[in-house]
Amino acid sequence: MKLKALFASACLMVVGASAQAAEVELTLSHWVPATHMLQAGGMEPWAKSINEASGGRINITIYPASQLGAAPDHYDMARDGIVDIGFINPGYQPGRFPILAAGEIPFLISDAKSGSRALDEWYRQYSAKEMSDVYVCMVHVHDPGTLHGTKGPIQVPADLKGKNIRPAHATMARLVSSLGAASVQVPAGEMRELISKGAADMTASPWNSIYTFGLQDVTKHHLDMPFYVTTFAFVMNKAKIDGLEPQDRKVIDDHCTSEWAEKMASKWADAEAAGRQKMIDAGGHTFYKPTPDEVNLWKQATASLEGEWAAAATKAGIDAKSAWASLAETLKKYDANVK
Repeated sequence: MKLKALFASACLMVVGASAQAAEVELTLSHWVPATHMLQAGGMEPWAKSINEASGGRINITIYPASQLGAAPDHYDMARDGIVDIGFINPGYQPGRFPILAAGEIPFLISDAKSGSRALDEWYRQYSAKEMSDVYVCMVHVHDPGTLHGTKGPIQVPADLKGKNIRPAHATMARLVSSLGAASVQVPAGEMRELISKGAADMTASPWNSIYTFGLQDVTKHHLDMPFYVTTFAFVMNKAKIDGLEPQDRKVIDDHCTSEWAEKMASKWADAEAAGRQKMIDAGGHTFYKPTPDEVNLWKQATASLEGEWAAAATKAGIDAKSAWASLAETLKKYDANVK
């Protein structure tokens, strides 16, 4: 009987060991500084929550500041398994992700927190269509940004004519070109060098990123108006995620939600919004606040972008009219639409 008990105990130990998932090490690569609030206030709490929810089985190591590759390459890096998780700005690859580009259209999303939740919820209908070769964990946006320049005025669309402008993404690149400006597109981390060398007169950016990327002493003129947002996504290597043990896959799925998209954006949004007051307090900056009529000039200047998006989205194989209506409805549901 004693021998049988020992044998039974040994069998239970083997079953228990086989049922327990192996430790999982994941790499998360991004291209903003390690000090950026997106890492401290978003990525790190997210990675910690995943580690805790998995009982310590899943560990995520974060590689900031383009250590593993250039900003525009992060989608392909995740797709090809160079990294397990890539943080991407889809607008850095013009025309590649035309459906998600809806979120780039100015005067559409009013708030980064609820707007991220809404955009993520909406995009889940379409992500498998244009990002089928990765696992799309979540999408989100930054706090509404605007234009910042080395000289003014920046008050109405006509003030952009003849300028060299660094746009935030492909949609804004088309906009500035339509207004008679030249688009000089580089990732956010290269803004400082671009402008300090005189290769660009203006850049599109949320407020505090001017400080994050060191432009506060070269961009002293600001369009004082919530203008646009930029879409972002966390995408994962499909084979890596599909190969997880069921309990670990559930942990990942539970952290790839619209609720987490809002959490990821929230502290960053607060930090960006605070940048405007920081500039006011610092002094030496000129803020150009458009009148209601001048705001309408900006809205008229951007009016064609919805039609351009619809044409590209239709070409991508979706019902653009239905998709746009769905996006508008979802933004309204979360009170994230521009009134």
